[in-house]
Amino acid sequence: MKSQQPKDYTNKIITIPNALSLFRLFLIPLIVWLYCFAEFSRGRGVNCALTILVYAFSAFTDIIDGIIARKFNMISTFGKLFDPFADKLTQIAVILCLGWYFGWYMIIPVVIFVIKEVTMNGVGLVAAKKTGVIKGAMWHGKLNTIVFFVLMVIHLAWYSMPTYVSYILVSLSVAMMILSATLYTVDYVKMLKEAKK
Repeated sequence: MKSQQPKDYTNKIITIPNALSLFRLFLIPLIVWLYCFAEFSRGRGVNCALTILVYAFSAFTDIIDGIIARKFNMISTFGKLFDPFADKLTQIAVILCLGWYFGWYMIIPVVIFVIKEVTMNGVGLVAAKKTGVIKGAMWHGKLNTIVFFVLMVIHLAWYSMPTYVSYILVSLSVAMMILSATLYTVDYVKMLKEAKK
């Protein structure tokens, strides 16, 4: 009796992990409304607590879609691009909310973040075209995401945070972004050099 071959999801768009990524996009307006526009009788703390809950749930679905994709071999080319897109858009939305509340110096990590992502995606697409390989997130990219997530959660929870503490946290996140961008660039350059051989 022949063993059943696992289904190939490489070129699929409609998968459970991709549906979860789409769901994260739908959570973005709720996050923005809760933090910036909702008015609760018990004050600012309720806005922040509910925003954290929704944001944490969004991050949880990100973890789950990765587990499902690997466990059931539902890794797709579209998902490799769409999953980080949903993550980045969520992160940008949250940091802009924080900029609205704390001050527009919070826009600095957004600018660095956007420059990093545009550059990395551009270089990544060139590398993918030359090598036929689309790389998923690497360890430093994941660490960068964790640092960014922690930065945002601390700001969401500690809404009376002193400005100097916020400056330190933002600087740490920006430094991590620059490090991650540098390591990604080195890796893509290696890929391109190997493709030429």
